[in-house]
Amino acid sequence: MLTKKTLINTAISLSLITGFSAYAETFNFTNKTEKDADTLVVFQAGEQFSDDLSRLDKLSNQQVSKALLLNDFKGETNQIVELLMPNGIDAQRLIIVGLGDDKELNAGQVNKLGAAVTEHLSQYSSTDINILTDGINTANSQINFAAELAHGINLRAYQFDRYLSKKKPAEKSYTIQVTEPDTASANYKALSAIEQGVFLARDLTSEVPTEMGPVQFAAAAKELKKLGVKVTVLEPKQIKKLGMGALHAVGRGSAEGARLVIAHWQGNDEAPIALVGKGITFDSGGYNIKATGDSISRMKSDMAGAAAVLGTVKAMAIQKADVNVVAVMAMAANMVSETAFAPGDVVMTAEGLSVEVLNTDAEGRLVLADGLWYAREFYQPQVMIDVATLTGSKVRALGKRYTGLFSDDDALVNELTISGLAVDEKVWRLPLAYDDLLKSPIADLKNAGYGGPGATTAAVFLQQFTGDTKWAHLDIAGSALAAKDVGITPAGGTGHGVRLLSHWIMSQDK
Repeated sequence: MLTKKTLINTAISLSLITGFSAYAETFNFTNKTEKDADTLVVFQAGEQFSDDLSRLDKLSNQQVSKALLLNDFKGETNQIVELLMPNGIDAQRLIIVGLGDDKELNAGQVNKLGAAVTEHLSQYSSTDINILTDGINTANSQINFAAELAHGINLRAYQFDRYLSKKKPAEKSYTIQVTEPDTASANYKALSAIEQGVFLARDLTSEVPTEMGPVQFAAAAKELKKLGVKVTVLEPKQIKKLGMGALHAVGRGSAEGARLVIAHWQGNDEAPIALVGKGITFDSGGYNIKATGDSISRMKSDMAGAAAVLGTVKAMAIQKADVNVVAVMAMAANMVSETAFAPGDVVMTAEGLSVEVLNTDAEGRLVLADGLWYAREFYQPQVMIDVATLTGSKVRALGKRYTGLFSDDDALVNELTISGLAVDEKVWRLPLAYDDLLKSPIADLKNAGYGGPGATTAAVFLQQFTGDTKWAHLDIAGSALAAKDVGITPAGGTGHGVRLLSHWIMSQDK
């Protein structure tokens, strides 16, 4: 039986199936600091001293308050003051971090505070850190604060270092003082499962395109069988036999062709939630080649939607979550070759709708069309959500800080909006319209709605393949690959969408 005096070790092994990246820190939750550490971290909301800070100020004979005054510290969000060798305190370094209004902090904001701690400590060789949380009064309680803080620390500590000659420094060990360590530990255990899903998505997205084609992605998905996930991979002949001519056409330009990867975590017998991911492992643009700018160098991330939905399934499987979730990932490399599909071609989808290809660089919606059909045909889901780095138009409309959300179901939009706010992966609803721009004189549809808003016409195209199933489309273009360290995300693949989807899925029965 765990007691409040028990030191609870939640140093969870986060070894990744793909083995590309380096992370993770270790966390101990306790109600009493068991040992001294070289670094001590304390938080302060506003200018009124917390119990922890008051005690430390007294121990230091007011050195702490004098330092804060000198640095004009007002307890604002992410404001940091550091003292070296503080008087009367058993630590080489005392770090004071501002919270702003702690009563307004949600999980996503606490994650960012954790990331700020990681960023600040990355400049030091310190490996033992004690964190005090006494007196913190967030909207989610001190216990959740401790768990979400650890989550943010670890999300930022990740590094994709497969190709770096200098690897990440030694892991840091954090002891977090909290009133109910057993509850905080349990909360963090669930969050650590989501971390593993995020890290998988980051690894897959960051990997170089010649090492992460449809075959390699399928192999990574098969590793989830060890967690009890049922994984099925359809190869080009099977894809063609099922009539998925759009997916098959996009894959024709590469030697290995397309794959449809299905990963199913069946934690209960309810109708499943279907997550459909765009998996273009490299997007040259095809014959409409990306010939200007440097965007083509980032096109290894055009499979980030597939990576996000696979990472979400992994997060559910690790937790043994009481949910039924299937991820359908339409994988292909959009390449130029003598066998590649061409502008002017007409392809037949499994839905039975023909599509005139006006632009081979509008290939994501083609593979998703057959992926959405497959999810409906074989799983009869209660709801479908597709995730894709689909359009540059979305980036021009919303930038990189918001995901474009398209759905005609108001309740689903509200649910996803709430989850996005909770984990700080915000969504913004955009209209479903301009379907008249998709009319073709020689086919049922065309794959580019020239003259209209690109993100919207792409979403309306996808809507033709959703039937009567409740559905939402998440356009994560611009959010899948970070050029530099920002918040909880180090440079590289972000794993964007895993936390949003995981929060939404786990909130369904609450």
